Amino acid sequence: MFLDPEELRAFLIAAARARESVTYSEALQSQGYAFTRPKMRALCSVLGDIDAEGRGRDEPELAVLVVRQSDGLPGQGWWTMGGADGYSGPWEGPEARRHVTCLQNRAFDYWGGA
Repeated sequence: MFLDPEELRAFLIAAARARESVTYSEALQSQGYAFTRPKMRALCSVLGDIDAEGRGRDEPELAVLVVRQSDGLPGQGWWTMGGADGYSGPWEGPEARRHVTCLQNRAFDYWGGA
C-alpha cells in the first residue's frame, strides 16, 4: 500500500490536537501525494482501517476530520461507510454540519485533553 496508516494516523492526531480539520488534499499531501480520485479512494479505505482499529481502543474516529475543501464536510464515502455514527439526516447543510462538528469535537477533546 502506498499510504502509511501509522503516518496518516499521526497526522490526524496532530490535527485533532490543534482542533483542526484537514482537506482530502492536505491528508494526501501529508503522505507525499497530490490529489487524484483514485488516491482519494485509497485514502478513504485507509481512514476506515484507522478508525476500525481505533474503535478497538475506544478512541473517537479520526476520519471525520478529513473534509472537502468546498464545504468543510466529509465526502459521500464517509457518510455511507458507517462513519456517520448512526446519523440518518442529510449529508450537506446545517444538520450535517452540526453532526460532523459534534464528532469532530469528540476527537478534539480526546486528543487535545479537553
